Amino acid sequence: MLTKVYSAAIHGIDAFPVTIETVTGKGSQFQIVGMADTAVKESYQRVVSAITQSGFLFPHRNTVINLAPADVKKEGAAFDLPISIGILSAGEVIDVPDLKDYMMAGELSLDGSVLPVSGVLPIAIKARELGFRRLIVPEANVTEAAVVNRLEVYGVKTLGEVVDLLTGVGGPEKTEINTREIFAASQGVFDFDFAEVKGQDNVKRAFEVACAGGHNLLMIGAPGAGKSMMAKRLPSILPPLNMSEALETTKIHSVAGKLNRGAMLMTARPFRTPHHTVSPVALVGGGSSPMPGEISLAHNGVLFLDEFPEFPRSVLEVLRQPIEDRVITVSRAKYTIEYPASFMLVASMNPCPCGYYGHPTKRCTCLPGSVQRYMNRISGPLLDRIDIQVEIQPVAFDEMADTTPAESSEAIRGRVIAARAIQDARFRSEKGIYCNAQMNSRLLHAYAWPDTDGLAKLKERMTRLNMSARAFDRILRVARTIADLEYASELTVEEAVTAPVLSRHIAEAIGYRALDRDNYGKTF
Repeated sequence: MLTKVYSAAIHGIDAFPVTIETVTGKGSQFQIVGMADTAVKESYQRVVSAITQSGFLFPHRNTVINLAPADVKKEGAAFDLPISIGILSAGEVIDVPDLKDYMMAGELSLDGSVLPVSGVLPIAIKARELGFRRLIVPEANVTEAAVVNRLEVYGVKTLGEVVDLLTGVGGPEKTEINTREIFAASQGVFDFDFAEVKGQDNVKRAFEVACAGGHNLLMIGAPGAGKSMMAKRLPSILPPLNMSEALETTKIHSVAGKLNRGAMLMTARPFRTPHHTVSPVALVGGGSSPMPGEISLAHNGVLFLDEFPEFPRSVLEVLRQPIEDRVITVSRAKYTIEYPASFMLVASMNPCPCGYYGHPTKRCTCLPGSVQRYMNRISGPLLDRIDIQVEIQPVAFDEMADTTPAESSEAIRGRVIAARAIQDARFRSEKGIYCNAQMNSRLLHAYAWPDTDGLAKLKERMTRLNMSARAFDRILRVARTIADLEYASELTVEEAVTAPVLSRHIAEAIGYRALDRDNYGKTF
């Protein structure tokens, strides 16, 4: 007897359908074909035990299972559940008349329990896209899958529950959730607040500009100046995720197995902080079993690299292409996968090996030339791609002892959201562009070209420092964001879209290029 059960596998961050074809006949052999990896081939032992422990008679016949399409590699244990249902149906142990309505995925324990798997959200999206009416997933993954509307989602604990559901005897009820209501209610909750930060008004301003325009940011300062403390508060002033961004971000973390069990949608922007011992593959993704790397896990959020120069040069250089293209293509001999990588790079570093170059009260003990060698650990092309470079000085005692509350993250975030609303209106007709940091040359000429005074100021600065064309573009983008923050409180959104970039906006943007100073690090 031939039976077809439907499931899905993951490629990149998307799912593709897999049909589990099971045929039984005379004999006692068992075969799985269709480019199955070791985990899939080992499913035989798990399936036999799960079926018998669930109280069913395993049909000891000649069984051939084909995973179609047969020319694509299948990985993981998520095929355990559909394989077991295919065996029971083909062996005439159960009678399921409408298997074509179901897609299913789940790993089986030896006692028949259904264990959670990765990538359930993209599987649910693919099931709805292909017209399946029902999706069966492990109970631990059911809220993740139930995010997808117009699809009946059932969370199951055991193989017996699956059989009861398929045969109409009983089984679990379908899971329904109000995605938008829960999504809206869970936003705006943060562990840290800028109200706790004393002083550092210039750095807070740089953070506000960076978040308003999606700009990359580098902090340079002595140990204990507050670089990491302020970076941890960055998510509290980022604009909230919209539903489309939340779905895309959740898909990536679902595929990578990073979602908490029972989680629904990610409601906060990712904040990834890899250690400086991270490898290039861990950063960009890939591996023998392809997985998203830290760059993609930070998609629609922040990638924070503390102690920036301590990262190996080979690791830092892989950031250059995804920063520009906002996508990472992982090409290997056996596969090519494209992962999204639209992230804000935020980095921090000491100004020299001892940490006290330029400190107002402590003397730098570095040897001559060591400051410049330390700075040279970061290549010029990578620094060019960082829009905002800001120095941080230690907070004076009087500022630390001041009990006056600082401006809260909520107030700063309000201005950021207002500036982003202007950008949303400005780029509504531009595909793939959502903030000022993503503007190309055509859009820079249309929306960020400075007035005569600003252009003259920019020319003088670039000529003196021999800055690159990329730095020119970065300054214009930051200046456009500064203008948006100003006009958000003065003009309507429609007026602010085309409001001019003035000399004062250019001057502030130039001030955020700390490492372009011609004498930085060269006095030693």
